Amino acid sequence: MRLAPVLAGILMLALAVVVGLAVTQPGRGTVARDPLAGLSLRELAGQRIVVGYRGTRVPAWVLARARRGELGGVIAFAENIRTRGALAQQMRRLQRTRRPLREPLLTTIDQEGGLVQRLPGAPGLSPALMGHRGGAFVHARGLATAANLRRAGMNVDLAPVLDLGRPGSYQRRSGRAFARRASSVGVLGSAFARGLQDGGVAATLKHFPGLGGVARDEDALIQSVHYSAATLRRADEAPFATAIHGGAMIVMTSTARYPALDRRRPALLSRAITTGELRGRLGFRGVAITDDLDVPALRHLGGPGTLAVSATAAGNDLLLFAQSPQRARRGLDAVVRAVHAGRLSRAALVASVRRILALRAALP
Repeated sequence: MRLAPVLAGILMLALAVVVGLAVTQPGRGTVARDPLAGLSLRELAGQRIVVGYRGTRVPAWVLARARRGELGGVIAFAENIRTRGALAQQMRRLQRTRRPLREPLLTTIDQEGGLVQRLPGAPGLSPALMGHRGGAFVHARGLATAANLRRAGMNVDLAPVLDLGRPGSYQRRSGRAFARRASSVGVLGSAFARGLQDGGVAATLKHFPGLGGVARDEDALIQSVHYSAATLRRADEAPFATAIHGGAMIVMTSTARYPALDRRRPALLSRAITTGELRGRLGFRGVAITDDLDVPALRHLGGPGTLAVSATAAGNDLLLFAQSPQRARRGLDAVVRAVHAGRLSRAALVASVRRILALRAALP
């Protein structure tokens, strides 16, 4: 049974529920229930934070933040994994924590295959090697990856990479790109995303609007992609458009600059890109997540508060702080202060949380 269309349908139904649409109950008239109505501003902002942690046990501070409504999810790395079963046990403990919203927390992991793979098992092969085997094989690998992740208690894969494997690019050298041509990347990346979502794991398309033009690891420094807007839209954004049309639930925005689209800001801090290109031009209605706001590449642009507020203003829903709980807390504090000060819109924050909650409600 193919679950990607089913998950998309569930997502739409969940969105209707979390928006607080009126529901008619026999004999009781019309009852309106909005699950966000009772949340404080801090709890609303907290649903947008995804954090990393040290060690092979979920720390007490993670559980405490979940209970206080200051957490939307976690990200797991190899250092957090003693065994698959132990990770699953820890994720179950996290999900059982009493918290303001009952929908599952997002348990995320980078499981691309090849260079970037946190758990043993599927997909095993790098995207480049999978791509040589064709769409049916890639879909099967996505399905197997979903089964692997669900056995470990993970419900979001921060994959597939939809960057083009241009000659000389870091993504091509590292095997992280499925192919060189936009049409091939779109078909293959969409196949992997469908496989994940057929298996009950949300797929994340990254790194929008594409890192096929950078020569080094995107975490190390901010790089500029000097293609025209026409080239970026025709080539780099095209695989994302294909996979979004196929029902992918999450898109990750990149740390690179694209001067043709925004002269000053990297994509994850750019409203012209995150809102204008992704939501406006491509019509994406799912959840946008930043790349890691803790990476060295972003440190010179400001502290965690500045980055969190800028990423929120750009249109991102989830803020990823993968390295430092202190920086995540400062980012959350800054968003709350910015809403109080009128620098961020509370209505926009609520709309963002509704998208996140719809995603969480759609997960098994």
